[in-house]
Amino acid sequence: MTARVVRRVVIAVCVVGIAGMIAGSVADNNAVALTFGLVTAGAVACLIVATAVSPPTASAFDEAGASRVEELIGRLVSAGADETAVRALAREAVRLGRGRQKTEIPQIPAPNADD
Repeated sequence: MTARVVRRVVIAVCVVGIAGMIAGSVADNNAVALTFGLVTAGAVACLIVATAVSPPTASAFDEAGASRVEELIGRLVSAGADETAVRALAREAVRLGRGRQKTEIPQIPAPNADD
């Protein structure tokens, strides 16, 4: 089950849960309102867990950006640059960009925090 399906199911459960809480309150039946409230809270907790453990979605391929890079590579090659070296540079730039997305903000160790 994908995260999108989980989100939709949770939204549906929350809508029904809110309606059930309102109906239970109007009917002056606290047990029904409490039951629907707990089911809704459980669904939201499941959504939080599903979102936390689901892998990040792959970004869509940017065709316009890729064609722009190819155009720039073509310009550099036509200006006299070695095509193999330019393409290697582009590959390294992509690796650098992908690596930056996964890095965390460096933390200052506690003993050196005041330095």
